[in-house]
Amino acid sequence: MKKVLAFVLTGLAISITASAWAEGGNAEAGKTKSATCAACHGADGNSTNPEWPKLAGQHASYIVKQLTNFKEDKRVNATMSPMAKPLSEQDVADLAAYFASQPKKLGEADQSKVALGEQVYKGGNNATGVAACAACHGPTGAGNPAANFPSLNGQQNTYVKNQLNAFRKGERANDAGKMMQNVAAKMTDAEIDAVAEYIAGLK
Repeated sequence: MKKVLAFVLTGLAISITASAWAEGGNAEAGKTKSATCAACHGADGNSTNPEWPKLAGQHASYIVKQLTNFKEDKRVNATMSPMAKPLSEQDVADLAAYFASQPKKLGEADQSKVALGEQVYKGGNNATGVAACAACHGPTGAGNPAANFPSLNGQQNTYVKNQLNAFRKGERANDAGKMMQNVAAKMTDAEIDAVAEYIAGLK
């Protein structure tokens, strides 16, 4: 019980810290600072390369957490880690405020895969213990900023697939309580592929 309480309190503290940083952000300043981000994520945060995530409309607190994790090597990526390290707390807050303020351009899904994707996203897989994505990310993929669960709707399918695979392999481990690692570890390749497609077209 003590471990559970400690975990909850730690998660709450991280969420409050990220929210405080995000609230101190200036979107206009973030727009100016985002010039170097545009090459991959697009000037308005709507990336055109399916391997790079859309940042537009993402919860500011979640962007703060990810940039901070890249800075502190809690999440490692050959491109993002060196980009994030020079950023100050204010830079991070400003960038988060800017991208959060931009409208997200929703994507399209491969219709041949959405049936399985919807089934896993909304109901999970009871036989193998895969939890429903909607339990944390919401039925429309809007996420939960209070819990720092990201918005997923319209996200790039290849990016989602890559992240699920990274969680499954333990290559990405910045999820609170290994929540995503535990879910992804039980997913098949077909389920990961289908969920990624469903999310891409989720509105």
